Amino acid sequence: MFVLGLTGSIGMGKTTAANYFRILGVPVYNSDTVVHRLLEPGGEAVTGVAELFGGVLKGNQIDRNALGKQVFNNQDKLDLLESILHPLVRIKQKRFLINSAIRKEKLVVLEVPLLFETNGDKLCNAVAVVSAPNFIQKHRVMSRKGMTKKKFNGIMKRQMPDTEKVKLGDFIIPTGLGKRLTYRSILAILDKTGFPKS
Repeated sequence: MFVLGLTGSIGMGKTTAANYFRILGVPVYNSDTVVHRLLEPGGEAVTGVAELFGGVLKGNQIDRNALGKQVFNNQDKLDLLESILHPLVRIKQKRFLINSAIRKEKLVVLEVPLLFETNGDKLCNAVAVVSAPNFIQKHRVMSRKGMTKKKFNGIMKRQMPDTEKVKLGDFIIPTGLGKRLTYRSILAILDKTGFPKS
């Protein structure tokens, strides 16, 4: 089974690229979705996070906005949160890989925003980096609900610069020059990894 990492900085088009892989029949593991589920009602991280971060429990789930305000620009609290979430995310990821291997999948995608930053690339046979010009990235991110310049800059500080990710990637998926080029780039990756397209 070929494990392809899919990564890129915020606003670079990971979701679009991941959706194309899904449309083409490739199973995709999305780490952000897993984190959201861990904090939702019945999520395995709810109790641990609620115990360590006061005022974030709303009903039987974590209020992600309240949690975000506590960890934003506070590295110690962010490290504490990640110490709860990252092991759980890794367990879910391992389960995804095991189940995919049992189903004899030829190719799977691990969509992880901080893939290089967390050494997740070591689990992958190759890594595809989604990339777009800086002005497009900024426009996309700043149009998101609740986004501020301060928040955007804080996120960017925690992520490896796009130029470095592009250098480390085995494949580059451009997302700033139209969806057709993005789709063709993904088809080319499938060709190179030997994935049978229907």
